[in-house]
Amino acid sequence: MSSKVFGATLMDFDPLIQRKRERFEQLEREIADPKLFDNRKRAGETMREHANIKTVLAKWDELENARKQLDDNRELATSRDIEIAAMADDEIPDLEKRVAELERDLQIALLPPDENEDRDAIVEIRAGTGGNEAAIFAADLYRMYHRYAESAGLKTEDLESSPSEMGGLKEGIFKVSGESVFRKLRYESGVHRVQRVPATEAQGRIHTSTATVAVLPEAEDVDVELKPEDLRIEVSRAGGPGGQGVNTTDSAVQVMHIPTGTIVRCQDGRSQLKNKEKALSILRARLLERQQQEEAAKYSAQRRGQIGTGGREEKIRTYNFPQNRLTDHRIGLTLYNLDRVIDGNLEEMIRALQAADVAERLKESSIA
Repeated sequence: MSSKVFGATLMDFDPLIQRKRERFEQLEREIADPKLFDNRKRAGETMREHANIKTVLAKWDELENARKQLDDNRELATSRDIEIAAMADDEIPDLEKRVAELERDLQIALLPPDENEDRDAIVEIRAGTGGNEAAIFAADLYRMYHRYAESAGLKTEDLESSPSEMGGLKEGIFKVSGESVFRKLRYESGVHRVQRVPATEAQGRIHTSTATVAVLPEAEDVDVELKPEDLRIEVSRAGGPGGQGVNTTDSAVQVMHIPTGTIVRCQDGRSQLKNKEKALSILRARLLERQQQEEAAKYSAQRRGQIGTGGREEKIRTYNFPQNRLTDHRIGLTLYNLDRVIDGNLEEMIRALQAADVAERLKESSIA
């Protein structure tokens, strides 16, 4: 039984797997050298590559065992012992399915890893067109992602928010940390559109509003160097709701990255130091995203059809409350469980987007 992988059969991958084994042994020697950890960035890259190859080799060994078991069953199915032959024959369909699944898993494991997929993420939500209703929708999305994170065992940390009237949110920025966060949330970047009857609408007419979501991989110090001479940091009195303690201290911090003109302001916390740390964390993430977008632009022709390119201007999803309908326009998926999704049940949508992305990347790899 053979399968096509990147335009070749699995048998063609014996030399590739052998090279992976040799590279794995080399990485093991590098990790055993304490000097590796003198360079944090190189150490991180080495550890990630080591983990990736370990996964590939485990998948390959599992596949080889399943294929051997399938071959053994096919041989036993021709046995003169009728009872043994029947038992072996009964197991063949399940074994064939298992081999096909493992071949698919190996295909995915052999795709070049995305250096960002295991990072934590910074999520930025902003009200778009639609006035108060857009701000209320932005607050709904904010709660949706927090509830999803809680159900998925992820941790959230609020970085900055700007409330609006009627319980809405002009802007909300928060960090999500845990296992493979960016891999889970990366496809949420874009314009989200809501269709519903606002509570203030006396005539019962459906209004359309939007909010934008940006999901950025968290940047480390080694990814983006912030030189003191490139930063203009200003401290001021925090404004807006937040209690007397916030409003009477000079805790708001605004950081400007002079070379790019990027400005970040944090005022949520009472501590000036904490607000500065949060602002620098958001700034690093935005600068890393900028670097990666410039790099991706060089390969835009290859990446044009990919799911999750993360364009903030791209209208990705419609939330239709009267029909309890959710539609993701990138993959043409429509679900009729909006009430559950808005309550944080995003798993089905995330899995569908991940599957579509993998299919696109496999297609690209086979063409290449």
